[in-house]
Amino acid sequence: MTTSVRTRQLALAALFFVPGVGMASWVTRTPDVRDLLGATTAEMGLILFGLSLGSMIGILSSGALVARFGARPITGVGGALIALSLPTMGLGAAGGAGLAVAAGLFLFGAGMGAGEVAMNVEGADVEQTTGRSFLPMLHGCFSLGTVVGATLGMIATAVRFPVGWHLVLAGIAAAIAVVLSVPRLPAHTGRAEARAADGIRSPRSALWKDSRLLLIGFILLAMALAEGTANDWLPLVMVDGHGFDPALGSLVFAVFAAAMTIGRFAGGWFIDRFGRPAVLCASAVFAAVGLVLVIFVDNQVVAGAAVVLWGLGASLGFPVAISAAGDSGPDPAARVSLVATAGYVAFLVGPPALGFGGEEFGLRNALLIPLVFVIGAAIASAILGARSREPELTATS
Repeated sequence: MTTSVRTRQLALAALFFVPGVGMASWVTRTPDVRDLLGATTAEMGLILFGLSLGSMIGILSSGALVARFGARPITGVGGALIALSLPTMGLGAAGGAGLAVAAGLFLFGAGMGAGEVAMNVEGADVEQTTGRSFLPMLHGCFSLGTVVGATLGMIATAVRFPVGWHLVLAGIAAAIAVVLSVPRLPAHTGRAEARAADGIRSPRSALWKDSRLLLIGFILLAMALAEGTANDWLPLVMVDGHGFDPALGSLVFAVFAAAMTIGRFAGGWFIDRFGRPAVLCASAVFAAVGLVLVIFVDNQVVAGAAVVLWGLGASLGFPVAISAAGDSGPDPAARVSLVATAGYVAFLVGPPALGFGGEEFGLRNALLIPLVFVIGAAIASAILGARSREPELTATS
C-alpha cells in the first residue's frame, strides 16, 4: 500500500512517543520500585543492567536486520517488546522479584535497541525525501512522551497508585499505539537502501577507520550518557542527594523531560542558523553547567533549575549526531548503526557504574562520570567545527 509522507511522519511520531512514555513511567516509579524490592543503590544498578544488556543486544542486531528485512518489521518487533516489558516490570516489582524487574528492563532495552536504528533510518529517509530537517522533531516526540509519562508517574506516585497497575496500563496503551502505527510505515525502507548500495557499500572495518565518524560517535556516546543518567537516576539523585520527597523527585524528572522536549522541537532553527558543530558544542556546555550545579551546589532550588540546563543541553546530542552520521557517506544504515551503538555503550556502562559509584561515594558525586564525558563532547564538537569542509556536519538535513 502507498503511504503518504504525512501519514508516515505521524506514525513515526507516535512510535517515538511510545518508548518515551514507557521510559518515564518506569523512571518516575524507581524510588517506589526500590522500596518494594528492598534494594540497595548497587543492587538497583545491577537491575538496571538488564536495560543496558537488552539495549546492546537490540542495537547490535538491528542494523543487519534492517538491511535484510526493512525498517518496518524491526520497528514492529521493537514496539511489541516495549509493550510486553512494562507489565513484566510492574508485576515483578509488585511481587518483590528483582529478577523479573531486570527481565522486564531487558525486554524494554531490546525493544528500544531493535527499533532505534530502524526508526532513525526511517526518519533519515523522510529527511532525504522532503529535504527538510525531521530527526530533531522526531526525537522531540520521544521527549514529549517522557513529559506525559513523567506527569502521569508523578500523579501516580503522589496518590500512591500501585506500581504494578500503573505499568500494566502503560503497556496496554503502548500496544494499542504500536498496532495502529506500524502498518502505516512503508515496507521497503532500509532494505531498499541496502540493495541500492551494493557494490559501493563501505565495509564495517572501513567505517571504524573514519575519524570524523568516530568523533561523531564519541559525541553521541557522551550526550547519550548525560541523557541516560537522568533517565536512570534523576529521581533518586533528587531524593537521596538533595532531600526531595519521591513525588517532588518525579516532578524534577518531569522538568528535565520538558526541557528536553523544548530543546528538540526548537533545535531545528538553531541547527539551520549555526550548524551542527556549534549546536553540539553549545549543548555539551549547557549539560556540563547543569551537572556541575547538581553535583556541587547543595540547594534544592538550584538543583531544580540546573536540571533545566541539563535537559536543554542533552536534548540535541542524539538526534543531531544521528543525522550527521546518516549524511556522512554511503550505507547510512550502517553508519547510523555504528554511532547508535556508541550511544548504547553509554547505556550499558553507565547505570551499573553510577550505581556502584553512588554506593561508594554518593549519587551526586557519581555524576562526575557523565560530566567528564560531556566536557569531552564539547571539545570534540569544537574540533569538528574547525573542519569547515565536512559536508556531513554542515548540512542541515
